[in-house]
Amino acid sequence: MNLSKRDFLQVLAAASAAGMSLSRHAEADAATAQSGLYHLPAFGNVSFLHMTDCHAQLKPVYFREPSVNIGIDEMKGRLPHLVGESLLKTAGIRPGTAQAHAFTYIDFEKAARRYGRIGGFSHLSTLVKQVRASRPGSLLLDGGDTWQGSATSLWTNAQDMVDACKLLGVDVMTGHWEFTYGMERVKEIVEKDFAGKVDFVAQNVKTADFGDPVFKPYVIREINGIPCAIIGQAFPYTPIANPRYLVADWSFGIQDENMQAMVDEARKKGAKVVVVLSHNGMDVDLKMASRVTGIDAIFGGHTHDGVPVAVPVANAGGKTLVTNAGSNGKFLGVMDFDVKNGKVADFRYRLLPVFSNQLVADPAMEAMIKKIRAPYEAKLAEKLAVTDGLLYRRGNFNGSWDQLICDGLIEAQGAQISFSPGFRWGTSLLPGDVITRELLMDQLAITYPYATLTDMSGDMIKTVLEDVADNLFNPDPYYQQGGDMVRVGGLAYTCNPTAEMGKRISDMRLGDKPIEAGKTYKVAGWAPVAEAARDAPGVKPVWDVLEPWLKARNGRVGPQKLNTPKLVGVKGNPGLAAA
Repeated sequence: MNLSKRDFLQVLAAASAAGMSLSRHAEADAATAQSGLYHLPAFGNVSFLHMTDCHAQLKPVYFREPSVNIGIDEMKGRLPHLVGESLLKTAGIRPGTAQAHAFTYIDFEKAARRYGRIGGFSHLSTLVKQVRASRPGSLLLDGGDTWQGSATSLWTNAQDMVDACKLLGVDVMTGHWEFTYGMERVKEIVEKDFAGKVDFVAQNVKTADFGDPVFKPYVIREINGIPCAIIGQAFPYTPIANPRYLVADWSFGIQDENMQAMVDEARKKGAKVVVVLSHNGMDVDLKMASRVTGIDAIFGGHTHDGVPVAVPVANAGGKTLVTNAGSNGKFLGVMDFDVKNGKVADFRYRLLPVFSNQLVADPAMEAMIKKIRAPYEAKLAEKLAVTDGLLYRRGNFNGSWDQLICDGLIEAQGAQISFSPGFRWGTSLLPGDVITRELLMDQLAITYPYATLTDMSGDMIKTVLEDVADNLFNPDPYYQQGGDMVRVGGLAYTCNPTAEMGKRISDMRLGDKPIEAGKTYKVAGWAPVAEAARDAPGVKPVWDVLEPWLKARNGRVGPQKLNTPKLVGVKGNPGLAAA
């Protein structure tokens, strides 16, 4: 594919036009919005629809985009490491529009109250059907992190999301958090529920003993008579970011050589269009696109980046478009290719925000969701507290939800310091919202939820922080193994993301006293990846620690004061919002 600067500017112009359209229809009723806001003229002869990282959110939610998404080295100042005004300027989106609200944190509370909740499978289903009606033969791709992230997905062992995705019409899927249900459950769904309906693809998942493929590496589907290959790239660091014991018999990894072999094989079998359905994260996808040739587009996920344009990446064989479609059911990507003489000649890409108050709920999906939730409604709706401040999670260093969790772990477990994983999933709450059990579980619902209390030396605390910082800020994307920085409670520190490995963390303090390397501190945490943690005496799931703590706070939770590190070396970085 030969994409010029002019091609890229056309994409930016299209994004700008979408922003103006969204503003014009922001307060229109659902019928008007569907006829204007989501009207996409058909283009070309091959179309892919892409969703990713919905994290089991069947109902509409709020989700705040990050104000801190720092890129360093070659990633500095480039997508996806742009936030706020920098992102709007680069993408050509007008400030103050619904599009600006969808893609940035700016004036989040005010804009959320104006534009309403986003996502929800009933509303997403309506949009999918509408887009498909003008694009016969189009395929719906699911980038994974679909079966995890809610109470009902955990309590039904992912069955709620499996059934919803089949009704939605997903054609091809890859995975990440899906694997945390364990090998047997994943294989059961793929081989039984998905049989003849959904292709689960992952070229980089092999048996640990003989290296045999666990899943199909790719599928070839015809779209309007044109053979199209979809190659799967599951999250490569699953056994590191999540418990190894859950996928003990499988190996993962990036595996560029095998990816190239799959691309070449698919082309030899007649594929005229080759795309990758990836859960690498966007930085990894950008590097992979520069190394592997013959891929027309990468539909990416994992890092939850809502990127309004397709980014062209040059490689030895031409150029590959890299996209990333956000999270929490918030967006639907639509890629239209014009295929001529056996190759992609042109394209159009849109990343459509799913505004639930501007799309009529699909009746069939709505009925299924009500049926799924019915046995759990009372349990889900139990009130734990009311929040007086905005609660959100996403960001490189901390979020107010994470702060609440960290503070709760310290107080409930008598710790001095607390750690909470840098998970990117988790819905947002506006000031005045009730914290129900369901909304708390949106932050906690995993299959290894155990709360921990550990004696940890100051030296070990620094090692943990350094390791996670390198995972996040290593200049080579292939060494970035998932998640944001570990969230901390009680501990203050300085971080220089641009420093060398082992030298990013300094001036650690507990109150006004420096952390001593040889001194032992009580550190609370949760979500341990070690198998032994689940069998520890008296171990509890984290919600059994935090629910009583919340209920004991006289029914209210005040605005959270974020415990974020002092940052050095990143002044002026466009991935860091101005104070």
